[in-house]
Amino acid sequence: MKNSMTAVVLGTALCVSTPLLAVEKVGEAVSMAQIMELLKSQQREINALKKQLAETNKQVVISEQKIEATAETVESVAAASESYEKIAGWADKTHIGGYGELHYNDKNGSDDQVDAHRFVLFIEHEFTDNVRFFSEVELEHSLSGEGKSGEVELEQAYIEWDYAKNHRATFGQFLIPIGLINETHEPDTFYGVERNSVEKNIIPATWWEAGIMLGGEIAPGFSYDLAITSGLETPTSGKDAYLPREGRQKGSKATAEEFAYTGRLKYTAIPGLELAATVMYQEDIAQGMGADDASALLWEAHGVYQTGGFSLRALYAMWDIEGNEAEALGRDEQDGWYIEPSYKFSPKLGFFVRYSEWDNNAGDSVETEIEEWDLGLNFWLVENVVFKADWADQKNGEDSFNLGVGWSF
Repeated sequence: MKNSMTAVVLGTALCVSTPLLAVEKVGEAVSMAQIMELLKSQQREINALKKQLAETNKQVVISEQKIEATAETVESVAAASESYEKIAGWADKTHIGGYGELHYNDKNGSDDQVDAHRFVLFIEHEFTDNVRFFSEVELEHSLSGEGKSGEVELEQAYIEWDYAKNHRATFGQFLIPIGLINETHEPDTFYGVERNSVEKNIIPATWWEAGIMLGGEIAPGFSYDLAITSGLETPTSGKDAYLPREGRQKGSKATAEEFAYTGRLKYTAIPGLELAATVMYQEDIAQGMGADDASALLWEAHGVYQTGGFSLRALYAMWDIEGNEAEALGRDEQDGWYIEPSYKFSPKLGFFVRYSEWDNNAGDSVETEIEEWDLGLNFWLVENVVFKADWADQKNGEDSFNLGVGWSF
């Protein structure tokens, strides 16, 4: 009986333990599969992170390259901007201008001509508010060089310095402060195709010298100019002897044995009115080339009055030259004057009449005076472009019919 019970207990124990072992083995298998799956999942995440990191590093490199390129671009733009500012600053302080005129001349006793009389370029630069540079280069008669009728000329090149309020100093080559057209001779500013004969032959315009000049305003409407410059060197023999126009040296290796001294006073206090007087003295107008010293004194006075469309201009100029040679030629005295009324019917159309007398041999007892009547029209296409026509009747000279076009800018 006892043995039977033992057998029953052992059998029951074996039946119970066998399923528990199976359950344990199944649990172990599930846990390993999960672990392997977890490891694989983690590896995939690691691989994804590696790929993302590689992409991030690539983006960082690209960003660094872009930042570097942007920096270079910014530096280039800054440099370009600085250069532009310098160029823009230079351009703001530099001004270019000029003028020119083309003429047709039909003169009795001479061949008819078409002449590109003048082409001028002007450059001004402001170094500071008080220091400026001015210049003019001119080509006359279209062609220059050996055997050609024209020439290239440096008409002006000077520094202007405002050394005090309303006062300035000029250093270099500049126009002599005299007459009406010597300083202002752009073709749209005067009547007639050619410049008037008195200022051309007596003063003589256009006239420039090298030297120093002081100028300014001494009272409201009163201005002055004082200059020490190179002077004329007139021939002392031949048909051009002691003619002021032929003595202009134009700053080209100019003989400077004797300087010239010029003073001018101008009054402009009344609107529309200008009155001025100039005196010049040169100890020897022939620069020592004559038989004796030919001291020369030039006087000039002019007036301009304008009201509405009406304008009146008048001028007188006279040379007094010492020395036996000039006296023997009758050129110790030379003078001339003109009066010119004009009327502007509209901003575009104006009419003028001019009467002139001049004599480069006024010291001679022989009648050598030349009289001239000029009359004509100016038509301004725009303010600075003008068409001109005039007729000139000379006593003891050539009559002429003239056409012209001129401009300034």
